[in-house]
Amino acid sequence: MALHTAWDATGSYNPDLSNGLENVPVEIDSSDVGKAGFPNFQYTPENVPGPGCSSDPSEITLPGCQCHLQSCESETCQCLQHYGPAYCDQHGQLAQRDEESGYSRPVFECNALCNCGEDCSNRVVQRGVGLRLRLFLTLDRGWGVRAVEAVPRGAFVCEYAGEVIGLEEAQRRQLAQGPDDMNYIIAVREFAGQGDVTETFVDPAARGNVGRFINHSCQPNLFMVPVRVHSVVPRLALFAVRDIAPEEELTFDYSGRWNNQTSQRPSSSKSHVSEKGDPGGVKDSLQRKPCYCGAPNCTGYLPLDITVLHS
Repeated sequence: MALHTAWDATGSYNPDLSNGLENVPVEIDSSDVGKAGFPNFQYTPENVPGPGCSSDPSEITLPGCQCHLQSCESETCQCLQHYGPAYCDQHGQLAQRDEESGYSRPVFECNALCNCGEDCSNRVVQRGVGLRLRLFLTLDRGWGVRAVEAVPRGAFVCEYAGEVIGLEEAQRRQLAQGPDDMNYIIAVREFAGQGDVTETFVDPAARGNVGRFINHSCQPNLFMVPVRVHSVVPRLALFAVRDIAPEEELTFDYSGRWNNQTSQRPSSSKSHVSEKGDPGGVKDSLQRKPCYCGAPNCTGYLPLDITVLHS
């Protein structure tokens, strides 16, 4: 991990948000530097364990396949046979299930225990950011992220990576926030049938990646899918809902509703707008923060989930 402040130790502007930790530099629009405060945080391209984390996200806990091919094939790969193929081509585009449910099934990639090559088509998210992304200052929503190049539908863009924390820690951090504090904690709930629910809490506020800067939209161009690689702890991967044009802002629906049956949502709004109400008691009557996404179907407010605080 590396501390990023947009300036290095000598006071010079650092154009790479990731400090070289990604495959390609994550750019910061130089014309926006100095216009607004830039958060100090440690950049990490992957999830890291935080307080209350029951499973180390870097620990290898899933079995591997015995394929000795450069790229796995469904006929011989145990991973693909057991979990099903997740990607539809060698370029790593996520396979669409159907128009109704979208890309809702969890994804399992080949991992460190697999015998296939590093270029296996079932290894996508673990390779990290491969598209050129740029941070820029929006007019009314703080920092945002643009795609510098065209992004095809189904392509992996980046993770929403940060500290994996427990429920009690998520509650503690939320209750400690003031009305002007931004909340980045996202709660992902996976429903496996028969009432089984797996919850994962990720907070990229102090340690996170470029995903922490992606804004909400009620009509987003990205959606989130839990992807498991080496560990049972999912990596929260963001894929393109549709073809995305160069210089278009990247967004996802914080509520998890958009074309996705998996429930993932920040337990309160990520916003630069102050939230009115009682930040200490967090009452059900909290005023929700306005949404400025500008989508035709905008609900007018950012998603607000206080169920974490009442678990």
